Amino acid sequence: MHLWSAVQTDSVVGMVDRQGCFVWYELLTTDVAAAKAFYRDVIGWESQDATTPAFTYSLFVSSSGAVAGLMDLPEEGRRMGATPRWVGYVAVDDIDATADRVRKLGGRIYVPPTDSNIGRLSIVADAQAADFALVDGLKPERRATAPDAPGHVGWHELLAADGASAFAFYAELFGWKKAEAVGPKSAVESYQLFAADGVTMGGIFTKFARERVPFWLYYFNVADVAQAVARVRAGGGKVVQGPTELPDGSWIVRCIDPQDTMFALQGKSSQRGAEQPAAEIGWSTKWGDFASRGRMIVRPEAKPNTKPKPQR
Repeated sequence: MHLWSAVQTDSVVGMVDRQGCFVWYELLTTDVAAAKAFYRDVIGWESQDATTPAFTYSLFVSSSGAVAGLMDLPEEGRRMGATPRWVGYVAVDDIDATADRVRKLGGRIYVPPTDSNIGRLSIVADAQAADFALVDGLKPERRATAPDAPGHVGWHELLAADGASAFAFYAELFGWKKAEAVGPKSAVESYQLFAADGVTMGGIFTKFARERVPFWLYYFNVADVAQAVARVRAGGGKVVQGPTELPDGSWIVRCIDPQDTMFALQGKSSQRGAEQPAAEIGWSTKWGDFASRGRMIVRPEAKPNTKPKPQR
């Protein structure tokens, strides 16, 4: 049985299938109903049932179509210590060959290439143990959306054990390119922007030692960060860093939902914010060969607080 899955439904607009790009996202949670209510209030997503005879599955839907999947963290995983998380899927042309390259590049295969009704998928980790997913032949197809479309993922950030070698891994695996940036020299050097299919999609940087486990962080676009932060807190979530203003006038904030899942928000803000105190996030996850243990401490002064602005 695989850890993450998604479903096809004729009533839902399909998913973009671009080689080497993040094309789909899934939330595994311990309380589906609570997650639906929380993300509806914070981001504005509606939920749509996409259950099949095999398992229960829901979609988060924005005004422009399906954004992500939502499913209950299986009991088997909970018994083995797995915790809620967001997972990003990268489209590939040949998942079996790509999974083989992951292994040869020093990564791990948690779930080998598996047929599903959305295509062929696999759950993997890079050479530094940051997990993500692969999908081949994603279907049904979906219209592409602008990177800043409300309710969609607008940025992908990898907190790596070593930023330079992490970028080399993904460049070799997916053909990602270094993207040009403008900003302070120190910030540009420590925060490597990457592009896929000609689009700057995110950044990779070396995490600090106290952040013991590398991971991918996904930024969801919101119309007003200040208002979204208020909704995060009202809904039982936590703010662990930010809000922080970027050079282009937009704001970012890093949060945890009520089921302890890390996520981030970005967009304009109606209020000037102030950095929040550092927060400690502890976890211990294990599910077969899929395991991570540690404590992450997020401090504004210790982490790059501005994403270098992509060169347009």
